[in-house]
Amino acid sequence: MRKLVQPPPRSRCDRCGGELQLKMVVPADAIVEAESEVLVCVACGNEQVYWVTVDPYATRTKAA
Repeated sequence: MRKLVQPPPRSRCDRCGGELQLKMVVPADAIVEAESEVLVCVACGNEQVYWVTVDPYATRTKAA
């Protein structure tokens, strides 16, 4: 069975080791098929950006 949601590339901050939470997702370009995810550390506020590939079969939900 496949996973519905991909795990984040990292779960801990590079600077302080605190927990990372998703801040926003920048939509993918149609040609590149990749998104950039901005993750923010809960402890120090450090932002980290990661590029992830878009899975066309994964479910998408909108934030409330």
